[in-house]
Amino acid sequence: MAKGIEAIAYEIGDPVAEALGVSIVDIEYKKEAGSWYLRIYIDKEGGVGLEECEQFSRAFGDEIDARDPIREPYCLEVSSPGVDRVLKKDREFLHYVGRHVEVKLYKAIHGIKEFDGILEGYRDGVVTVNAGGQIFEFDKKEAVFVRLYFVF
Repeated sequence: MAKGIEAIAYEIGDPVAEALGVSIVDIEYKKEAGSWYLRIYIDKEGGVGLEECEQFSRAFGDEIDARDPIREPYCLEVSSPGVDRVLKKDREFLHYVGRHVEVKLYKAIHGIKEFDGILEGYRDGVVTVNAGGQIFEFDKKEAVFVRLYFVF
């Protein structure tokens, strides 16, 4: 059921996001402590603020209420993905190509299990990261995590 609601939320949300100049990075529909939550993470170049989250929440809320695909009560939450978000879904990897990431692998490549660098590509589940000129390619299933890495 949750995956179906997430798919519907993408279908409704993508045009709303495009109209507002943002992108949907991830959607989660899950039950926590007895309550359902529909969480939508949006982003744009340079990041999003409270105003963009508010605008998206209102526009998306109107659209989803009109279609009424969710039968149980739920709470809609819209936010930015955060500066150190763990990338999980294909859509996230594709969205963040060109950004700095931190990687931890289950098994070492070139004798290295942890590194950071630029996410250079993502295709068919294979992640490509350039860490100071050294190219690492690995299946995303081989990573403990790949997360956005903010360089100060």
